[in-house]
Amino acid sequence: MQIQKILRLPNLPWILLCGTLIALGVLVLRPPRAIFQLTNHFFPGATYYTTTDQPVIALTIDDGPDAKTTGRILDVLDRHNVTATFFIITDRVAGNEQILQRMLGSGHELGNHTTADIHSIGLSTTEFEQDLLKADSILKTFVQPQWLRPAGGWYSQEMIGIAQKYNYKVALGSIFPYDTNISSPWFAAQFMLANAQPGGIIVMHDSGDWGKNTAETLDQFIPKLKQRGYKIVNLSELAAQSK
Repeated sequence: MQIQKILRLPNLPWILLCGTLIALGVLVLRPPRAIFQLTNHFFPGATYYTTTDQPVIALTIDDGPDAKTTGRILDVLDRHNVTATFFIITDRVAGNEQILQRMLGSGHELGNHTTADIHSIGLSTTEFEQDLLKADSILKTFVQPQWLRPAGGWYSQEMIGIAQKYNYKVALGSIFPYDTNISSPWFAAQFMLANAQPGGIIVMHDSGDWGKNTAETLDQFIPKLKQRGYKIVNLSELAAQSK
């Protein structure tokens, strides 16, 4: 009798816990744009996505160049006639200059991802400004970049101000397939397809296994997204089509 009563009575804490976990799972796998709107309300100055009626999405790739993997990514993009914005870590440029020239020759765009893979938010204001300018001095031997993505993806209002001081626009993204945490091109491709919306900004990564997985992911993802009528472009092309 006691067991029957227990089974009949709702276990409210467990229901709340399960409901919370489900809600968190939805937010992680299908983050609504309201989250990015709220973030930009309290921490303005960064672009997470653009507003457009056109079926267009920007592709951005961080942490290159890499002598072994960037070429694979460029091969895939060339084959599918897609352009992207590559956020460059400038400590990795020496010896890979031809890769950057190939990017520009194929219509891709270079962005500033600072000098090293060290979280920019941990730098002092002076250190961040010096780091931005050091990276800028290297990149502008190829082209003057317009976009900055702070290393690590976190930023402060002081960092936004410094970026704007040097005519940079700060870009983050709205579609991040957890490619630095989940080593599965299939998962990344399915995640991006599930979250594709006009004006979205994809964030993927190059270098080592990340770069290898990115090439495989894009080879799966691009044809399927194009079947939906989407065009994949770089950030400046996306910004030009925003309302």
